[in-house]
Amino acid sequence: MTVTADRARAASDLRVGELRPSQLLHTYGIGAIADLPNLSVMVLGLDDWDLDHAAVIPEDRLLTAIRSKLGRQVQNLRMPPYVPEDPSDFAGNWTRIGAPVAVFPNWLRCSDNRCNRLAPVDSGLFDLVPNAFAPDQTRYVHNCRGTGRSRPTAVPARFVMACPAGHVDDFPWMYFVHRGAPHGTDHTLRLLERGTTGEAASIFVQCSCDVNPRSMAEAMGQRGERVLPACRGRHPHLGVFEPCDEQSRTMALGATNGWFAMQLRVFSVPRAEDPVDSAVSEHWAGLRVLAELPKDSARLVLPTQVMWPQLERFGVDAVWQAITRLYNAGGAAPSVEPDVLDIAGPEWQAFTGPTLDHPDFSTSNEPVPPAHTAWLTQVRLVKRLREVAALYGFSRIDAPEWGVATGGGSVREENRAPLSPEPPTWVPCAETRGEGIFLRFDEHRIAEWERDPAVRRREAHLKRAHELWCAQRGVEPHWPGTRYVLLHTFSHVLIREFALECGYGAAGIAERVYARSGDEPMAGILLYTAAPDSEGTLGGLVTLGRQDRLGALVDQALDAARLCGSDPLCAEHNPTIHGRLHGAACHACLFAAETSCERGNHFLDREVLVETLSGRPGGFFGT
Repeated sequence: MTVTADRARAASDLRVGELRPSQLLHTYGIGAIADLPNLSVMVLGLDDWDLDHAAVIPEDRLLTAIRSKLGRQVQNLRMPPYVPEDPSDFAGNWTRIGAPVAVFPNWLRCSDNRCNRLAPVDSGLFDLVPNAFAPDQTRYVHNCRGTGRSRPTAVPARFVMACPAGHVDDFPWMYFVHRGAPHGTDHTLRLLERGTTGEAASIFVQCSCDVNPRSMAEAMGQRGERVLPACRGRHPHLGVFEPCDEQSRTMALGATNGWFAMQLRVFSVPRAEDPVDSAVSEHWAGLRVLAELPKDSARLVLPTQVMWPQLERFGVDAVWQAITRLYNAGGAAPSVEPDVLDIAGPEWQAFTGPTLDHPDFSTSNEPVPPAHTAWLTQVRLVKRLREVAALYGFSRIDAPEWGVATGGGSVREENRAPLSPEPPTWVPCAETRGEGIFLRFDEHRIAEWERDPAVRRREAHLKRAHELWCAQRGVEPHWPGTRYVLLHTFSHVLIREFALECGYGAAGIAERVYARSGDEPMAGILLYTAAPDSEGTLGGLVTLGRQDRLGALVDQALDAARLCGSDPLCAEHNPTIHGRLHGAACHACLFAAETSCERGNHFLDREVLVETLSGRPGGFFGT
């Protein structure tokens, strides 16, 4: 994905780097700081994006869920703006299309050790040096000339200010070094490093006046909160300020808690048994008008439509016949608005219902390994799937509560930072394609296990810890149930085992846990891997679901779960002491990468899965 300089706040349209569409949702989304080789930039809000080259992605279930968060004014989901690259034309239109960014932080420091000048980017001391052939090498230089003939690179200041309400601002360098005292405008600042450790205590801000240099250690922690000004409520990605009662805190540039995405994800579930009927139904809003045209005219117009790349594989005749069938049947079924966050329900029906063979969703049955028929009732090989994720906000300092992706919880919405100054009419999304394995647990076996007195005692223990955790953060408790803890834990041990066999790294295998009690119970997991490539992945994960391989892998995973490298500390961990959301779980045995776990490594406990060194009964798989 090409990143360009912001038209309104930069000297010119300038390509400064590249990002993948998925990175604009997971790592460098709106409001996030992207650390380029020589620049630090922030991705701007939706109002600055060019929609002429942003393709609309039809996914009604996801759009309905997004509307429940942001309002019914949201009209569609869009991919980031993109024009195919033309290496032969370095000044072509493709170089100016992309996600808009602006320089942030606005303070730069000269990298020459004899200079170390610290000043705003618009002070006139720095010049932007573009590089059309290597955009990622675009940089600012200082006019001091440094130790040689070339001008030294000016690097971003290392610290910014942020607050839990999602605001971020430049560090108040002048205010800090003068200790809040009034000062003039003719002061010169330098940022000095004494020693080689790079820690805050060895970094000093020095002013040209007679005030003593001040260590950045004084800006950290509780001491920093006492000496620094309150939050100004700044959203640099929107160019606005808003009232804020939070206290700002100093944050290192590039800190991992500087930006947390708030996303919703769905798998594309076919709407009809016939693949072409399903695809036409998805794009019906744009295709309906063609049904009222004469056949010959419609066949000529069809390849010019924006959704044609998604339909081209079926051919004009097949698509026209599907349009006619759907029109004569009364049109596509409307989106279902009730239970808008029941993302898991339709997916569960697709995975457990009849097998399907669609371009974006293909499943087949596999016999259950004989040694595991007592608890496993269904194995589905998902040879093709398509996942669409949409960004609807972000937070800073504190991560959002987990669980929305599968409809299993709620986000602490008051700290959600907006994507645009006004309620958005669209949100960015990204799509990936891949493969997976779906395992369905026996419902009667699960229900019987849940009634076990030992299991109920363990659930009460974990639930108390969960309530304490929520009380400490002012969050309403949403206990997912012991069933979820069991399935989630089993998913993690299987991810670790699969990663040793399938060729994908553990961070590349994701999970979806389907756990629900009541009239329409669910008990199953999907382990999948996906990539932004249009062809998806290579099939290495699906092969592990074959009957001759799955049974041995499950046995090995359960054996590994019984003993942790941190035992007995891990097995005897008491989550109620510090209000933890996990029981017998740690980095040595269960924790997975952020890209793998749908709950941020919460709600894990080996004790509900197998018997651990604690010796307490209640494990689903016993001894």
